[in-house]
Amino acid sequence: MLKNYFMIAFRNMRRNAGYVLLNVMGLTLGVAACLVIFLITRNELSYDRYHRKADRIYRVTLNALDFNSSVSMAVTPALRNSFPELEQVSQIWWQRHGMVQAGEERYNESDYMYADGSFPAIFDLGWVAGNPATALAGPGSVVLTESAARKFFGNKQAMGQTLQLNSSYDLQVTGIVKDQPGNTHLPFRFLVSWKTVEPEMKVSLENFYAIAGGNTFILLPEHYDVKKLAAAMPSFIERNWGKDIAEGAKLLLQPLKDIHFDQRYLTGGPTPTTSRTTYWALAVVALFIIITACINFINLATAQALKRAREVGVRKALGANRLQLVRQFLGETSILVVLAIVLGLILALTFLPHTAAVLDVQVTNQQLLQPSVLGLLAALAVAVILTAGLYPAFVQSSFKPVESLKSNTTIRFKGLGLRKTLVFVQFAISQVLIIGTLVVANQMDFFKNQELGFSKEGVVTFPIPDRGKKEVLLQQLRANPGVADVTLSSGAPTYNNNFAPFNAPQLGIDKDDVTELKFIDDKFLSLFNIKLLAGRALMKTAPGDTLRNVLVNESLIAKLGYRKPEDAIGTTFYSGGPAIIQGVVADFQSESKHKKRRPCILMYHENLFFTASVKLRSGNTRATISRIEKDWSALFPASLFHYEFIDDHIAGMYRQEDKVYAAFRLFSILAIIIGCLGLYGLVSYAAMQRTKEVGIRKVLGASPFHILSLFGREFFVLIALAFLVAAPLAWFIMHRWLENFAYQTSMGAGVFMAAIGASAGIAALTMAYQSIKAALSNPLRSIRTD
Repeated sequence: MLKNYFMIAFRNMRRNAGYVLLNVMGLTLGVAACLVIFLITRNELSYDRYHRKADRIYRVTLNALDFNSSVSMAVTPALRNSFPELEQVSQIWWQRHGMVQAGEERYNESDYMYADGSFPAIFDLGWVAGNPATALAGPGSVVLTESAARKFFGNKQAMGQTLQLNSSYDLQVTGIVKDQPGNTHLPFRFLVSWKTVEPEMKVSLENFYAIAGGNTFILLPEHYDVKKLAAAMPSFIERNWGKDIAEGAKLLLQPLKDIHFDQRYLTGGPTPTTSRTTYWALAVVALFIIITACINFINLATAQALKRAREVGVRKALGANRLQLVRQFLGETSILVVLAIVLGLILALTFLPHTAAVLDVQVTNQQLLQPSVLGLLAALAVAVILTAGLYPAFVQSSFKPVESLKSNTTIRFKGLGLRKTLVFVQFAISQVLIIGTLVVANQMDFFKNQELGFSKEGVVTFPIPDRGKKEVLLQQLRANPGVADVTLSSGAPTYNNNFAPFNAPQLGIDKDDVTELKFIDDKFLSLFNIKLLAGRALMKTAPGDTLRNVLVNESLIAKLGYRKPEDAIGTTFYSGGPAIIQGVVADFQSESKHKKRRPCILMYHENLFFTASVKLRSGNTRATISRIEKDWSALFPASLFHYEFIDDHIAGMYRQEDKVYAAFRLFSILAIIIGCLGLYGLVSYAAMQRTKEVGIRKVLGASPFHILSLFGREFFVLIALAFLVAAPLAWFIMHRWLENFAYQTSMGAGVFMAAIGASAGIAALTMAYQSIKAALSNPLRSIRTD
């Protein structure tokens, strides 16, 4: 009997190759998309969870005037002294750029950090060589990742070799660790022992508010109540730094597993923070895709059931019972599902590397073959077989022999055609995805193209290693014919790295508030086209000048209580000393649009000019940068030149949003394609049911347009009904997502009209082939069809 089932199944599939192709294609796309989304969401939601002690690891952060992931380097030794019961306390200091010299070769490196000897005892680094207990214990030590070791030393044994960092530190390789996974918030290339740089950090090791970008991590003992430690933090601050600081600052304990997702902090360290909701939303998209694929299967299987009504009638008349028929049809379903699962896995293996590159996530084909993924596939196969196969099997087996042989069986579900219910769900899902994709696209366009408050086109920035040579550098840059203008500063407008408290007691601001602090020269405003609203621009001042005339932005004068910029001119406030407002500039965006624009102070201080920003003339950009590099390298032979376009820096702020948009766009298109396959099957089903009706209407003079509208009318009604459900649901979901941003695009009526218009257009194109085919068919043949 089993052999007979398989023979019948394969004969039917061969006879109905188009039906098999549509069904398998829809399920294959659905399975492949779900696998890829599963790996992406698992990767993103499991940030830092691979550490065995992750549940006991916390980062100490500062909440004073704002949330800051960094704390003073004085906190780490104080914690060790005050809380000896802590299993480990570790100090790290992240570095974005550095120059490494190995032998005669020099390299510009990014993403490395200084770490003390406790760091390896807290985190699982995957040691390949070296002793974790001693590798970072002394000065002049470096631990390399495997890829860094290969880069610096090739096939030679890296252990014991020496290299030089930033022309200042001679380091010996004391350990090799594996390359860190993509789902870590600390993706370092190499670790330098903290003892190497500790002697230079005297100020940061004494002052509570001297924050140089260091992070403190603690490892709690097993079964230790973290609430007990959190409650002791205020007295800890007061005991070490005084009551005044304890009243204005809090030290928070941030769980390691939350760092990547805690958006109170603009960054979780070297990597941008993101929202868990974003990736749960992707998981919902995967659910939508598989639901759509199952709906397609049911639709197409139901349509196929009508074609096989006579077969069911004959088999029943010959004595087949219902259970045998259910087994046969469920078996056929199982064959198709297993085939689709296998093809879906192959498709996922083929396209996963490309998808990972587009979405900028580190997932590999090997992860697709892990037991958890294969278990998911098995569960998915069973679920799809049961949800997509049981109903058609029971429907087909329930046909009455007489009605089956007359071939007039129709399917109804509580008075409403099942096909209408399913297509309603499909259209609702498609419209939610279309609205979501459009909103994400609009938000990304808003982020990238809306007014920043300064000009960013054609501007490159690079460091000044030796500020004693800055005047010579300026002369050389201005002599370069490809350079339109140049300015020196502590950083371009988008490089936000200095903060200071300010107050104005005479204006009622007694408590310190936070402000951004930028040190600029007299060319800064003109190069970046920042508008001066009142007063006068900064002029070059002598190094010993103690008079602090400053520029402030609109947000700061609003804090001071002024509505008109000109009213604020001459006002004195305090920020590390008295400062007089000389001019007011328009607000400009110095951080990601996740946060509102801050109050900002701009002042001239040539000893703090670390960065050159150059406006390039249009034309031969490559030649201009090449000459800049040549002049810069001649001035600073001990360093390697590296530069960054401000456009690229700004784009990096929205890398997470780019990933989200790419994912929604990719998988929404997939879901819509799968839905189109199902809709095609539905129209085929309708055409079969109404073959005689179409023939009679044509004999009576109906035009092809009338025949087309006959099939389309009910579907367009369903599109409208689905919109009534999809629109509020999509609005609620996307409104919650937009709340993650300080500056948001609006969800106007155009987005929703575009969604329903796209749904109608997609449905019309999908229905066109079958509808036109029915409209152009021979009416006599249609009427004779029995």
